[in-house]
Parts: sequence; structure tokens; C-alpha cells
Amino acid sequence: LAAKLEAHRGHAWLLNTGWVGGKYGVGERCPLKYTRQLVDAVHDGTLANLREDEWEAMPGFGLCMPKCSVKGVPKELLRPEEAWAARGQAPGDYWKAADDLAQLFVSNFKDYADQCSQEVLNAGPQQITVDLKKRTFEPEARMHPAA
Repeated sequence: LAAKLEAHRGHAWLLNTGWVGGKYGVGERCPLKYTRQLVDAVHDGTLANLREDEWEAMPGFGLCMPKCSVKGVPKELLRPEEAWAARGQAPGDYWKAADDLAQLFVSNFKDYADQCSQEVLNAGPQQITVDLKKRTFEPEARMHPAA
């Protein structure tokens, strides 16, 4: 897949269309209208045309997240830590859950690690260490409940 993406100058996008804003019972399903807007942003080139400085790597996972709203999708929905904060969840709770998830990926991937290049191994989730005193952000808009 990587070779085909490179040969054809393609993009791969990972869209969270599942649970946002907290663990089960606190968060909610990603509203369908926002999923549609994100798919539209892929199709019309909006995401591909964001400048490099408009993205930020997610600690532990290395996935890039937009720093701002995209096509009317609130940035809090695009940035998991901020989605949890918009629902009143503590940053420490988010980072513990994120690290637990990263470690599940690491544990599961051990069965396949010997079949992968070092580049693939390095791209996978890592132990998350975050200085919560340095993590600040300004909410752009409150998350909107599903319509």
C-alpha cells in the first residue's frame, strides 16, 4: 500500500467516526453530519491543501491532527484531548486512556512485528509521556450534540 501511495502521490486519511469526547457513557458517537463534512474535505482536497504548520502530531500515536476547524467541523472534534475537555473530562483522564489504547496496539502488534520493516515499527504507537502543565489550548467552539 505504501508503495502505491507513493507511486501515485496518494493520501491516506484516518477519520474518527466513532466515539468522541470521553469514554463510553460520557462522550458520544461522532455526529454523522461531521463525518460527512470530513469525507467531503478528503474528496475536495481541503485536508490535503492544509499547510504543514496547520497540523500537529498527536503524542504517542504520531497521527497528525488539524490545529483548527475544517469545513465547519469543530476543532474539538478533530483533537481528542480537546473533545474530552469540552465534555468536562480532566486532561489526566484523557492521557491515561490514550496511553492505555497505545499500549493495547503495541501489545497486539507484537505478533506481527517480525514481519515489518523498522520504519513501520517506528510509526506505530509509543509510550505516551505528556507534561500536563504545558498542554494548553483555547476552545474554538463547544462540541455540538448530535443533530
